[in-house]
Amino acid sequence: MKNVDVVIIGAGPAGCATAISCARRGLRVALIERQAFPRFRPGESLHPGIEPLLRQLGVAEPLCGQAARRFDGQWVHWHGPPRFNGFGGDERGAWQGFHIERALLDTTMLSQAAALGAEVHQPCRALRVLTQANRVIGVETDNGCIYATCLIDASGARGWLSGQLGLPIHHCSAPLLACYGYLQGRSATYATTAHLLADPDGWTWITQVEDCLLHWTRLTFEKNTRSVTLPKALQALPVVGTLRGADVTWRITPAAAGAGYFLVGDAANRLDPASSHGVLKALMSGMQAAQAVTDCLRQPALQLLVQRQYRQWLNDGFSHDMTHLRDFYRQHPRPPSWLPVE
Repeated sequence: MKNVDVVIIGAGPAGCATAISCARRGLRVALIERQAFPRFRPGESLHPGIEPLLRQLGVAEPLCGQAARRFDGQWVHWHGPPRFNGFGGDERGAWQGFHIERALLDTTMLSQAAALGAEVHQPCRALRVLTQANRVIGVETDNGCIYATCLIDASGARGWLSGQLGLPIHHCSAPLLACYGYLQGRSATYATTAHLLADPDGWTWITQVEDCLLHWTRLTFEKNTRSVTLPKALQALPVVGTLRGADVTWRITPAAAGAGYFLVGDAANRLDPASSHGVLKALMSGMQAAQAVTDCLRQPALQLLVQRQYRQWLNDGFSHDMTHLRDFYRQHPRPPSWLPVE
């Protein structure tokens, strides 16, 4: 049996951001991850807004340094002529996003959490939540029980704690499946800039993530199918690995904070990849949850207020992003039928 201040389920970007931020505040942290690293995840194309957060977390140099593959924006083939959407800039020049291997992101952030004193349990499975008097007090794992003042669910889209507690989840779109895969080779068209391509059924996103590796993601609005038609210029390139899919149905858990728990990252809410900043939101929610936990521990009388403020912050951010994504999809040549009428 262990006793800590915070136990975190999941060591992805949201979980590690929470662990790093809590450890820096002097909290005793246990981080549980069911899979050994490196694990397979698609490579990430990250918005430049993420770089200041990575600096705060102490991982910017290995992730955003000279070796990073940078880009100024993306080409959007949506309605009318193709247009380049840049990220903007300032007196120092254009703002740049960057591509990064997910294995590097995972291991770098987990190493930083461990270096700051987080106790990492990996591989380790969370079996059931522990509660007392309607309050979460810890988790039973396959390595024993861990008791904590607060449990953070960073389990991703599977929403481990929501399932354990029966928390309601609101779905805000039709069921959506994003298929993705890799091609071996290099394309001059996609070598320096990502492209988002609309078609009658949805969209395809393509970018060169390494010198000889292209990544694509495909989403259909109305039917969950894994059939994919790539641009002719790419159809002759050898396939690397297998075709994969991920559930990206828009959803939110309104009760994302309660007695003894907080939800972060995709465990709290999720939009499909066209919203473009899933990792950014994951890091922000983890850092915000760490501050909320610290406030609850230092001033127990304010717990209900802190929980309410965290829920409101998450709900406002989700509503804002969903409104923008709905507006973007209404400009599609054939918008989804499930979009609400304006």
